[in-house]
Amino acid sequence: MSVQELFGAIESSPEFGQIPIIDVSLFSPSSIASKQAEIELYKFRSALSSSGCFQAIGHGISSSFLDRVREAATQFFELPVEEKQKYSREFHGGSEGYGNDVIVSEKQVLDWSYRLTLRVFPEHQRRLNLWPENPNDFGEVVHEYSTKIKLMMGVLYKAMAKSLNLEENSFSDQLLGEQALMQARFNFYPRCSRPDKVLGVKPHTDRSGITVLLQDKEVEGLQVLVDGKWVRVPVLPHAIVVNLGDQMQIMSNGIFKSPMHRVVTNPERMRLSVALFNEPDPDTEIGPVEKLVDETRPRLYKNVKNYGRINYECYQRGEIALETVKI
Repeated sequence: MSVQELFGAIESSPEFGQIPIIDVSLFSPSSIASKQAEIELYKFRSALSSSGCFQAIGHGISSSFLDRVREAATQFFELPVEEKQKYSREFHGGSEGYGNDVIVSEKQVLDWSYRLTLRVFPEHQRRLNLWPENPNDFGEVVHEYSTKIKLMMGVLYKAMAKSLNLEENSFSDQLLGEQALMQARFNFYPRCSRPDKVLGVKPHTDRSGITVLLQDKEVEGLQVLVDGKWVRVPVLPHAIVVNLGDQMQIMSNGIFKSPMHRVVTNPERMRLSVALFNEPDPDTEIGPVEKLVDETRPRLYKNVKNYGRINYECYQRGEIALETVKI
């Protein structure tokens, strides 16, 4: 199915599929050897090999702090336009900052959303002139939240390796090294009078190793393609949605899936979400882990550097990036 076909399927009714709920507290060193953890690890591998998406509970981040993250995003997007424009990527250059899609093609279909994109790791690469000063604790909240999520990602990468009988650092060495990247993206989806014709975010897969999404507390919008059908991801206010990106599909040699997903618009209510994307430094070469390549499962993908650029350019052209790096 092409991206064009997926985009044209807005009017199809999404199914209420069961997106797995995984208790990630069972993957901590003190719990991982238990029978319950063994069952949860099986569920985890099954989820990543099928839908590529799950809802994480037991992540150790308080519900009050998750609400504070949402509130910081809300307060920023409620600022007057001229105040938000101070952080505009249009004025500062690059992909970071506030704004809509960057125009890279005359055929490009724009998303119905505004975004604030910030690099949070490595810390020395933060462009602090793009970090809002209003609300006044915005930077503190973003730093604390991204630090907590980075720790959770480390636990998840080790659990992924364990589920495939690999050494525990088989993924984290490349994806969470000192120069590994993490970006935060604050998404604002205004009300839309034609939700049957316009998407908040068009169908795509992420370029990341892992994407962690804090959904709006009340308004749904995220949908994942599972077995050729759109499945809506329900709102669980204190769960965190985790989906894999293309780079994990490459590194797992296709065992784990990077799900195609989209965001639909709402005619009555605005929606907010906060996404964190983790990926290797652009100079780091990634490819299938050697232990996952054998006669029964030959190498499916080339080794690549700067996959993020490949994914971004394909996304704007309406192409599927993973297809371009297949062997």
